[in-house]
Amino acid sequence: MVYRASVVSVMIASPGDVGKERGLVRNIIHETNDLHAANNQTVLLPVGWETHTAPELAGRAQEIINKNIVDKCDLLVGIFWTRLGTPTGEAESGTVEEIKRHVEAGKPAMIYFSAVPVAPESLNPEQYSALSAFKDWCKGQGLIEFYEDTTTFVEKFRRQLQIILRDNVYLKDALSQSDAPEWVGGDSESSMRTVRLSKEAATLLLEAVKSGGEIMNPSILSGRHMQVNGKTDPETNDRRTTARWEAGLDELEKFGLIIARGYKREIFEVTAKGFKAADSAVET
Repeated sequence: MVYRASVVSVMIASPGDVGKERGLVRNIIHETNDLHAANNQTVLLPVGWETHTAPELAGRAQEIINKNIVDKCDLLVGIFWTRLGTPTGEAESGTVEEIKRHVEAGKPAMIYFSAVPVAPESLNPEQYSALSAFKDWCKGQGLIEFYEDTTTFVEKFRRQLQIILRDNVYLKDALSQSDAPEWVGGDSESSMRTVRLSKEAATLLLEAVKSGGEIMNPSILSGRHMQVNGKTDPETNDRRTTARWEAGLDELEKFGLIIARGYKREIFEVTAKGFKAADSAVET
């Protein structure tokens, strides 16, 4: 059966000592899709650095992961046991940087701490101390969860995943944007598909078409401020708002509706497919 569905990208963030739990999260996500995707018209996509990155000499390694994965995910699942991870130069570890960046963007994070017994002599004192400090930070940000064994972890995560998908304001808002323009995309009649854009992506595209087909994304001292059709978006410096517009730009590029010009990626031009998509959206 063919059906349309919204995709929720789920980032799995953790140090290397909870590999089993990472696999269990993927299993539960696939199980959720099997049971609920058709009825809810929502598909969960498990994302991790080990499956969604490629070699790329383009800057600091964690920043590449942030740009290519973290910023494009809707939900994050963080898992810890005895280690915090390796410092990145910007944060206590790569996992911590991913979590804090995700939270600062206003997106939901589910954080789990393992209470599985461990031999004291196997602990790295510096890692365990850093982990304890991060745990205290998490407690000040909201609710966190603990588990005593992997069976308990599976039971808790399976149930709590349904709760956050049902109740979280960010996810509910993202999944309810049914008024976004949709049009048929594809390079040939045999590969045509209906594409539904977020409000931010649709706004950027339609405004760009009005102004000759360009979106400016210049880098300035205070960050990046998109400019299209004589307007600057977002109008505030709020990171949550900025992240949504950045995601909209990424969305247009992913669907081939715009293309970056120049190695700095500060100018984007609407493609022929983009003009066609905008025209059909306006017509309908």
